[in-house]
Amino acid sequence: MGVLAAEGDFVELDVPLWAWGALIAFIVLLLLVDLVVFHREAHDVHTREAAIESVVWVSIGLAFTFVIWFGFSGAAAGEYISGYLIEKSLSVDNVFVWALIFSYFKIPGKYQHRVLFWGIFGALVLRAIFIFAGVALIEKFEWILYGFGAFLLYTAFKLIRGEDDEMDPGASPVLRLIKKIVPSTDQMDGQKLFTRITGKRLATPLFAVLVLVEATDVIFAVDSVPAVLAVSHEQFIVFSSNAFAILGLRALYFLLADLHARFSYLQEGLAIILAFVGIKMIVAQKPIDQHIPTWLSLTIIAMVLAISITASLKRPPAHDTIELVEDDEARPLPPTSER
Repeated sequence: MGVLAAEGDFVELDVPLWAWGALIAFIVLLLLVDLVVFHREAHDVHTREAAIESVVWVSIGLAFTFVIWFGFSGAAAGEYISGYLIEKSLSVDNVFVWALIFSYFKIPGKYQHRVLFWGIFGALVLRAIFIFAGVALIEKFEWILYGFGAFLLYTAFKLIRGEDDEMDPGASPVLRLIKKIVPSTDQMDGQKLFTRITGKRLATPLFAVLVLVEATDVIFAVDSVPAVLAVSHEQFIVFSSNAFAILGLRALYFLLADLHARFSYLQEGLAIILAFVGIKMIVAQKPIDQHIPTWLSLTIIAMVLAISITASLKRPPAHDTIELVEDDEARPLPPTSER
């Protein structure tokens, strides 16, 4: 392994196939240990357990910085940790949307981890597709970076205006499509996504929730993948930073889901980060051709996160928290003539 060259201020790596294989095998191993060892039996994940798991996942993600450093270079490690921080910070909004979905459908807390496990697994596959497609587009059409940058600025503007505050899971077109094409039941069957009733195989409410979770990740990936591409164009770095950032989202969800109101300034912080990486992406292109160093990008991102979180925690708490559901009765799916 090594660094082939540097394009502008971006590294270009020589990543052998065995390194990709080792990365994917390690991610799969982490998922299996989490599912088989720690969450084999359905149970409510309480704050202490979620906090310990969050520390473990964040530690793994940060420790991979040194793997990149020793395997490639300090510049590559800087791109990785910048991408990791961007993805981790942008994913917090995803956590609150999950909380809204689970709350709307009244999914019991002890079944939510299994849904999120498969949601994260699907998210990894989708992110890989998005990342390789994005890098391929950049290599073939460099001007598309202007489009990515402009889109990030537009998203930042929407966040500042608060246009993404409201969401009605029951009105989702994805949910309407599920109802039309997948025979479903309103009855829960433990952690199962499908069950049999009178000999018919039917999707449980958990399946609909899983599809909604995946749909929200696609929406968030449209923002986060271009944002990470602003700090690195190397597939290995972009994918690994995305993967390790989203692997810990399940634990983060159980830790933060009912604290949405406590992070009142996080949305503004995320808007500033998106605007910064959008500007960074645009000014790096010709004829401006001004590259913001990775260390400066990392410093700005870390400072904005620290300031927005600190300011949020110092503000008196509001009372509009999202309540995690702990009973066994799910909200029925909206009625449809197709079922």
